[in-house]
Amino acid sequence: MTMTFRHRRWALAAAVLMMAAPAFAAEQAASIDELMKLISSARISESIEHQQREAVFMQAQGNQQALLDQARAARQAEENRSAQLEKNFDSNEREVDALRRQLAGRMGSLTEVFGHLTATAGDVRANLNQSVVSAQFPNRTAFIDELIAEMNSDTRLPTVEEIERLWAEMAREMAESGKVVKFPAAVIMADGEKTQTDVVRIGVFNLVADGAYLDYSPSSGVIAELPRQPDDHTAGASDLFNASKGFSAVGIDPTGPSGGNLLQSLIDTPTFMERYHQGGLVGYLITLLGVCALLLAGWRIVYLHEVSARVWNQLKETRHPRDDNPLGRVLKVAQTNLLVDLETLELKLNEAVLRETPAIERGHHMLKIIAMVGPLLGLLGTVTGMIVTFQQITLFGAGDPKAMAGGISQALVTTVQGLCVAIPVVLLHALIQGRALQILHILEQQSAGIVAETAEE
Repeated sequence: MTMTFRHRRWALAAAVLMMAAPAFAAEQAASIDELMKLISSARISESIEHQQREAVFMQAQGNQQALLDQARAARQAEENRSAQLEKNFDSNEREVDALRRQLAGRMGSLTEVFGHLTATAGDVRANLNQSVVSAQFPNRTAFIDELIAEMNSDTRLPTVEEIERLWAEMAREMAESGKVVKFPAAVIMADGEKTQTDVVRIGVFNLVADGAYLDYSPSSGVIAELPRQPDDHTAGASDLFNASKGFSAVGIDPTGPSGGNLLQSLIDTPTFMERYHQGGLVGYLITLLGVCALLLAGWRIVYLHEVSARVWNQLKETRHPRDDNPLGRVLKVAQTNLLVDLETLELKLNEAVLRETPAIERGHHMLKIIAMVGPLLGLLGTVTGMIVTFQQITLFGAGDPKAMAGGISQALVTTVQGLCVAIPVVLLHALIQGRALQILHILEQQSAGIVAETAEE
């Protein structure tokens, strides 16, 4: 029993050792002695491995110490170098200050001269960059940029040649401002296609090509055809482009180098149809009323003209009345009632005249209503347009007077449309009403004459 318990204890210890050491799990021991031998060999191998690791660690520690000493030496060298550089910087700064004082003393009044030269060069550069002459002579300001950079750096003074070149560029700009020159250039057409064509430069004002005004972009150096042309001036531009000598009348814009305020105002001016469409729905309704009024007036003018002609023909033959005109029908009533008393005849004739009056005055009241409603609709469109304009001012402010003026202009378009409908309709109504009253006056005159003749008899 004692041996069995001891064997169990050794077996348990061996199992624990096999779980703790991975090397034991791969081997199987046939007896306790073999197990002890395996344990002893594992201890020996682990001891050797630990010694090797300790040797590597000690070697790495020695290398780290060497690297640390090397880094400290490098830091000390850089600190010494930094101190030397600081001394050199201070020495150079004192030397530069001394040289600047010496340069200022030697230049004297030339300092003010070169200051004016720098300002002049800057102004010349700005003018040349915005000039259309640069479309013909690009990269004219490259040397001016270098000249200004040198004068601002205090390291170099401009030479006489550079100053003369600046003066020459100014003189060339003045000379080119009075010339009309044709030169080849790449132009972007209105459809987006880039074409190599001849361009005519009118001084420093405008560029034209084949009857079209061009726009020059100073920042990119691109020449492009204006998407919308001033129609009143394209004929002159075409004549100038095709002319070889002599004088040609052409419109130029003196307010800007490449499409200034005047040319832009001409381009932005709305056409008649654009103005018409600004009226919107109210404008379309006014137009519909105007068309209806014109059709109605045309019909009444033709009708009254025909009736008037027949009435005048009937006046020539009062003894033979016809049914194709109002006067003939009134005369027939008189002939039918010759045997009645005077009062009855007068009543019959008045009835006949009243029967003809609606056909003669048909549509006149409608023309009068349209003449009154047209301006009212125009006022309605103006009021609604002003409401929209004030809403935009509320949202975006009144900082841009052009935007406010544009909105007010669009709002007033309907008023103009209403007046354009009302004025002709009023005139047409007066014309038609006068012709109708003339016919009715003839009818009443003939009726009164018949009654008078009957009374005399």
